[in-house]
Amino acid sequence: MIDDDLGFSLWLDFIERDFLHTQFVEMVEKGIVNGATSNPSIFAKAIMESPAYREQLSTLEGLSAKEKYEALAIADIKEAAIALRGVYDIGSEGYISIEVDPFLSNNTEETVREARRLFEAVGEPNVMIKIPATEAGYAAMRELLADGICVNATLVFSPLQARACLDAMKSGIDEFEATGGERVEAVISVFVSRFDRALDPILQEKGMPGSLTGIMNAADIYNLIESNHTPSIRTLFASTGVKGGNLPADYYIRQLYAPHSVNTAPLETIEAFENSGEPPLAALPIAQEEIDGYFRELEKAGISIEETRLRLLEEGMKAFEKAFAEMMEKLEER
Repeated sequence: MIDDDLGFSLWLDFIERDFLHTQFVEMVEKGIVNGATSNPSIFAKAIMESPAYREQLSTLEGLSAKEKYEALAIADIKEAAIALRGVYDIGSEGYISIEVDPFLSNNTEETVREARRLFEAVGEPNVMIKIPATEAGYAAMRELLADGICVNATLVFSPLQARACLDAMKSGIDEFEATGGERVEAVISVFVSRFDRALDPILQEKGMPGSLTGIMNAADIYNLIESNHTPSIRTLFASTGVKGGNLPADYYIRQLYAPHSVNTAPLETIEAFENSGEPPLAALPIAQEEIDGYFRELEKAGISIEETRLRLLEEGMKAFEKAFAEMMEKLEER
């Protein structure tokens, strides 16, 4: 249910080779999704579990584990980009993301070097390079956008991170346009459901409502990004799959349905949203006074939203590094 009039986009947070050959193309052609994302965890699961990669792996003997991974990932990203190219050519959608090695997150120079190499290897314009929102990452975002390479800032949990992304992105886009560049775009990926998985048990013990912290935090960052008034930079709501509990599968899509935004969700979440038959209603923006009031109530209950944001960022980075490292170990064996 993409809503072009509202400016809401739905991207698929899933990549797997057999799926790309079949259902993904159908979803794009039917207008169910108009973009896609990937990350080290998604690729690790696909490459390690799907038999679709065996044939190509058999041709990669003698290469390092990372070289094998990149060969597999680049092939998938290129195929997804080609499937989305028609969407890209007629609007501001049609992107597929690929993330740089998460172990480079504190090295600007190496991040930029790898990002350029991956972008050139895919050879399609509608590729967004995912860069973690770290101090080194902000500088890399600016440099890549100035070169005309689209950026997806990932692992964003706080308004402070979002503001740093905005400043870097705006600077890079301005430089690109000043040199005659015509199209470069960026998204700021705000992680949502991890807040609720972390805090809901505590809130339940205190008799407070759950499944709201991720929404309020995302709404806070959305307001900040929209106040920047930069059409080429959008909020992307990530980590929007429901895991456990009694929430509807498409809860985080409906609760974050907003103008000038993207929601990237797992396949089962998108299917639930599409099959519900219920038209969504714009849920954002939420008044800043309401957001601030919610966080004050958390503080009164002894819950620090700032500490939670920092902890989730650290956990998210470690999870991506762990998935990447495990994938390298498996590929060393093949």
